[in-house]
Amino acid sequence: MSNNNKIREKKILGIEKNIFFVGLTSFLTDTTTKMIYSVMPLFLMSLGATKTELSLIEGIAESTASVLKALSGWWSDKIRKNKPFMVIGYAFTAVLSPMFSMVTSPLQVLLIRFTERVGKGIRTAPRDSLIAASSEDGSKGKNFGFHKAMDNSGAIVGPLLAAGILLLFPNDYRLIFLIAAIPGLLGLINIICFVKEAKSEKMEPLGKITLKDFPKKYYAFLGIIFIFTMGNSTDALLLVKASDIGIKDSLIPMIYLIFYAVSALFSVPAGMLSDKIGRERLIIFGYLLYSILYFGFGRTNSGTVVVLLFALYGLYSAATDGVQKALVSDLIDKDKRGTGLGIYNSLVGITLLPASVIAGLLYDHVNYSVPFYYGSVMALIAALFMIIFYRKGLRHLEN
Repeated sequence: MSNNNKIREKKILGIEKNIFFVGLTSFLTDTTTKMIYSVMPLFLMSLGATKTELSLIEGIAESTASVLKALSGWWSDKIRKNKPFMVIGYAFTAVLSPMFSMVTSPLQVLLIRFTERVGKGIRTAPRDSLIAASSEDGSKGKNFGFHKAMDNSGAIVGPLLAAGILLLFPNDYRLIFLIAAIPGLLGLINIICFVKEAKSEKMEPLGKITLKDFPKKYYAFLGIIFIFTMGNSTDALLLVKASDIGIKDSLIPMIYLIFYAVSALFSVPAGMLSDKIGRERLIIFGYLLYSILYFGFGRTNSGTVVVLLFALYGLYSAATDGVQKALVSDLIDKDKRGTGLGIYNSLVGITLLPASVIAGLLYDHVNYSVPFYYGSVMALIAALFMIIFYRKGLRHLEN
């Protein structure tokens, strides 16, 4: 019996042991990052940043570092190892997060934010590849859903801790940044001590990869992802909108918490449902829901409605984030899984830059409803293309 099979036999709470500990690290790391990012828009505005600068900082940080997602995915395929990239990537977040407490300008925030996101670029594709490789047959949707749920659970705890600190120490954002370092460090220790390499079988060394190595369906799906992501700007603007319509700053992290609580609750069921009825159906549902919700964000000036929209926004996240990764892993060969997932993650991250800049400019120079209407239309277009993608897949199976 191979070492990999031994790893697979051990389960915690019905989840493969390896995937459980990867999820635990994501929980701890997201606790760190969401403690910081749930208050970052308010902190940046306290430093004098405009809505456009806020969007630009988020877009640059996510997009430029995202190039590394494809590179690290390819490199992990080449050397047949994922864990080293994960250790390095999570170390970036653990070390850099407390440095936000020392900044005095939006430019310094950008520099640290960008460097920390380099770590995410290094770790993301190898981590997703390890999850896929550690999954038993027919359970990839469930396992990606579990990982997303753990990710989102950290995103619940993080804003909750941030809100508690703000209630005790109003406007003391720098204290939040210092305390946030603790769970990130614990996550790094966890990945070092408990996560194992999990390749399903011995493979020949990876040679040169060309565009022809990936199927047309993979590229078609990436095209749909590009259309959707062009309207999916940084979530920071949603928090700014909540603040602009009168929700107290100390409650903003709690709204973020509601979003992640719903996403965490439904991520595993959504992943399991995608294993049964097909990933495309869940993604179509998610895009249509996003379109409706963003239209609602554009229309409303009610704090109560915004809270409800954030809750339903979590349902959209559960139906798409992990499911999209599972679909990508379905479309590509096992020996190129890291590369394919890396390209997907890079595309999402890089496209965030123009999407966020467009939304920020619309917010600052038109009004605070237009960027959300724009996102709603782009999601609707993506949903229509996804329906075509799904129907062509059905016709192919029938033939």
